[in-house]
Amino acid sequence: MNFNFLSPVSDSVLAHNELLSQQALGKKIKIHSKQQGLPDLDHVDIAIVGVLENRNDIDYIGEDFNFNEIRKTLYSLFPGNWKKSVADLGDINKGESVEDTYFALKTTISILLEKKIIPIILGGSQDLTYANYRAYDEHIPMVNVVNVDCKFDLGDSSKPIKNDSFVGKIILDKPYNLFNYATIGYQTYFNSQEEIDLIEKLYFEAYRLGEISADITLAEPVMRDANIVTMDLKAMMSSVVSANQKFSPNGFSGKDICAIARYAGISDKVTSFGIYEYKPSKDDEVSSMLISQILWYFIEGVNLRVRDDNFLETNDYQKFITLVDDQELIFYKSNKTGRWWIEIPFLQDVNNKLKKHTLLPCVHKDYLDASNGNIPERWYKAFQKNFI
Repeated sequence: MNFNFLSPVSDSVLAHNELLSQQALGKKIKIHSKQQGLPDLDHVDIAIVGVLENRNDIDYIGEDFNFNEIRKTLYSLFPGNWKKSVADLGDINKGESVEDTYFALKTTISILLEKKIIPIILGGSQDLTYANYRAYDEHIPMVNVVNVDCKFDLGDSSKPIKNDSFVGKIILDKPYNLFNYATIGYQTYFNSQEEIDLIEKLYFEAYRLGEISADITLAEPVMRDANIVTMDLKAMMSSVVSANQKFSPNGFSGKDICAIARYAGISDKVTSFGIYEYKPSKDDEVSSMLISQILWYFIEGVNLRVRDDNFLETNDYQKFITLVDDQELIFYKSNKTGRWWIEIPFLQDVNNKLKKHTLLPCVHKDYLDASNGNIPERWYKAFQKNFI
C-alpha cells in the first residue's frame, strides 16, 4: 500500500495529546506517529489527511503553514456515541511541483476509496479539490460535487489552475466525469454575471447565502446527492474566524456551517469531505476550534447514516404520483427517516447519463409544489442535463 507521501503528526501535537482526558477524541483515534508509523487501516471508517499545499492560491506569497493547532483542538473534543473508527494519517507535504502534490493526494484518496474509508482532507488552497475529483476516475462513472463557498470558482479554464478556477478545470478536463456541481452559500457580488449565467446554462445548482441561512434544511437533499463535498473557509462570516482567516462580514455562522457538515456526514453518497483555505494566525484559537467542530459534526453525521433509499420492500416507503403539464412526477417518502425522493425517468433515444430510473433527493415542499402544478427546480435541472 503506497502511503509514502504521508508524514507523521508532529511530536508537539502528540505530547499535547498525552495530557488529555482518556475520554477525549485524541485518545480514541489511530494516529500516524514517528514512533509507531502508519496505523493499521483495517476496520478504519474515516481518515484525516492534511495537505500542506497552497502554491496555487492567487494570493500566495511563499508562506508555510501547518495543522498543529487544529489537531490539538480536535483531539481535545469528546466524541459522541460513535461506532465508526477514525484515523489521522498525518500530512502530505508540498511536492517538487504542485502537480506532484496533486498526484500524491489523488493516489492517497484513491487507495482510501478502494478500502471504503472516507477521507477528510484539510487544506491548503481549494484547488486541491481537483486532485480529489480526479481520484474518482477509476471508481465511479459520474461524480456529483458540492462546494460550500461564497464563489463559484469557475475562473478561466484556459489558464493554469488556481484556487479560484479549479471548477472550470473539473468541467472541461478529460475524462468528463462530472454530472452535477452545486454551490451552497454563494454571494452574488463575488461572482461575475458571466459565471452566474454559465451555472444556469449548464443546469448546475446554486443556492444563495440568504436562501440557505433562512432555511438550512435546503442543504440536506443537495448533500444527500453529493459524492465530494468541498468547503472554502471564505464562506464563513469574518466574526467567527481568526484574524488571517477574515474575508467578508457576510457568510455562514458557525452554527449553520456545522449543520451543513452534519448533513454531508449523514449522506450515504458522500465519500470524501474537504475543508480548504486555512490561514493560521497568532490568535488562531477561534479558527482551529471552528474547523474542529465542523469535522466533529461531519463525523457525527457519518455515525448517524441510515440506508433508506433502496425501496425494495413496500412497507419501507410511501409512493406519491402527481401530474404537472402532462408530466407524471413520482415521489417516494421513506417510512424509516421521513426523507423524500423524486424519480427522474430514463429517456429513450437520448445519450442518457443516467441509464436507468434515478432517484433524486428532494424535500416535502417539492411534493407540495408539484401538487400545486409547479415542477421542482432540482428535478428540472437533473432532467435537462441528459440533453447536454
